[in-house]
Amino acid sequence: MSRAPYAVQPGSSRGRLHAEPEAATRSPFQRDRDRVIHSAAFRKLQYKTQVFVNHEGDFYRTRLTHSLEVAQVARSVARELGLDEDLTEALALAHDLGHPPFGHAGEAGLAEAAAGFGGFDHNAQSLRVVTLLESRYAGFDGLNLTWETLEGLAKHNGPLADPPAYIRAYDARHRLDLSRQPSAEAQVAAVADDIAYTGHDLDDGLRAGLFGIGEIGALPLAGDALAAARALGEGLAPSRLRHETVRRVIDFLITDLVAETRRRIAALAPRSAEAIRAAPGPVVGFAAETAAALGEIRRFLHARMYRHWRVARMVRKTRLVAAELFTLLHAEPGLLPEEWAWAAADRAETVTDYVAGMTDRFALDEHRRLTDPAATG
Repeated sequence: MSRAPYAVQPGSSRGRLHAEPEAATRSPFQRDRDRVIHSAAFRKLQYKTQVFVNHEGDFYRTRLTHSLEVAQVARSVARELGLDEDLTEALALAHDLGHPPFGHAGEAGLAEAAAGFGGFDHNAQSLRVVTLLESRYAGFDGLNLTWETLEGLAKHNGPLADPPAYIRAYDARHRLDLSRQPSAEAQVAAVADDIAYTGHDLDDGLRAGLFGIGEIGALPLAGDALAAARALGEGLAPSRLRHETVRRVIDFLITDLVAETRRRIAALAPRSAEAIRAAPGPVVGFAAETAAALGEIRRFLHARMYRHWRVARMVRKTRLVAAELFTLLHAEPGLLPEEWAWAAADRAETVTDYVAGMTDRFALDEHRRLTDPAATG
């Protein structure tokens, strides 16, 4: 399929910070995607929380399965819009590389504990991972991804008027056009994130029994999806009814996103990726009615899932674990493993990188080793 004129063209990439020969069999963005998949940070996502901590069940989403679902949605949308699928996929797979253990609870705990030392932002940490912390290559730190992938990661949620410290520092030596819109590919990856987590949080919340299938019947969009699923037959098993409902929600969101984005693109009439970046607002998005319905579903999930007492208890505990890990290690950097001691010139930065890179299981074990006299190691 040929790319639209407003798509990012791999042959016109702005290249990499460190020059490398091009691959004979892959485009620059395919190489980016492959480097993300083979990174240590990507593998760790298998054991990092989405909503439920890893040990709470084998069927709940993790950061890894979430990233794969985002990539699937993003690539499908990119194909429909004539965008570069490989760049879109690379961004979707990389967007959560900077998340610490325990999901947003871990991020909140780490940010609070590190507040006096620059704080913590998972989007900035994602850029830090791919430009500095991954140490696989002899010639440079990080993964040396293309400018277009780095731009999309930095501007994951749109233009940055007040970027976090690391993004600001990186931009000073490798300009990422932070004040302009991201590419259409980056915009698709960001909205695909919203679609994926809305669908799978409905699925996981129902599976966990945090709310019942009947309770979503009053919600816009989700209620219509449930009615259509029920129309398939009276004897549909609960698990099938759940799946048929959720997949209809996802399908509706993708269909609406493609239609509304095509409408916006037709109105803008961009002839290049630069025209997308220069636009006054995002070109990728939902129709107003769908955006409002999605807002209601999110409010329902916040009330019935994210603030459910079972989830809230685990959030409280894991938030404390992340905060205490930073506080303990920052107060006594001699407790850091030997391989991290060399980087302790900036103590807070080193400890933040160490804690953010932990999986759920390792963070719990490390916290136990540091606080429980009976623990060994």
